[in-house]
Amino acid sequence: MNYSENLWLFFLLLFGIIIVPGMDMLFVLANSLTGGSNRGLAATGGIMLGGAVHSLNGALGIGLLMHFVPILFNPLLVAGAAYMAFIGITLMRSSITVGHDGPAGSRSAWRAFRQGAVTCLMNPKAYLFMLAVYPQFLKPDYGPIWIQAVIMGLMTIATQFAVYGGLAVTAGRSRDLLIANPGATVLAGRTAGLLLFAVSVFTIWEGWRTA
Repeated sequence: MNYSENLWLFFLLLFGIIIVPGMDMLFVLANSLTGGSNRGLAATGGIMLGGAVHSLNGALGIGLLMHFVPILFNPLLVAGAAYMAFIGITLMRSSITVGHDGPAGSRSAWRAFRQGAVTCLMNPKAYLFMLAVYPQFLKPDYGPIWIQAVIMGLMTIATQFAVYGGLAVTAGRSRDLLIANPGATVLAGRTAGLLLFAVSVFTIWEGWRTA
């Protein structure tokens, strides 16, 4: 397999793991529905930053760390899922309303960006991807490892932007309808919170079951 085929295979696996609904996607959706495209894109930007850090971790050998110290996996899994459950519970308990000034403002967007970065960094699915897939595509035969890592990192960020950014814009367009119906906004936020909580619980269960 040559380097081009190696990258195509990596992209297919990367796209598959990103397109499957999970914590990152639900977080972007929640922000888009309650704060418009602006906040959804801010959340996407945070997740892209997290993706860049994950790529760096993969290049530095996180796969080796988790291989030689497997006892770290379950605590990491629980910590990430617990954080997502906390965000989900917060959304379920909130009564968010959408206005022309407010949720889509710069302060909310900045908060969405920060939470998006933490969401991605603590997403167990990303660590599983790094552990199981990422290190396999960094091969000395294809040139300097750091160049390969940069290319794969850029592919990760671009794919996140395409998938999550597209979702943010599409979901954000429904914001005008939600402004006229505050009850729908509250329901959307609480439903997204419930989904986040459910995915967190499932993640913990699946991690312990396969441990």
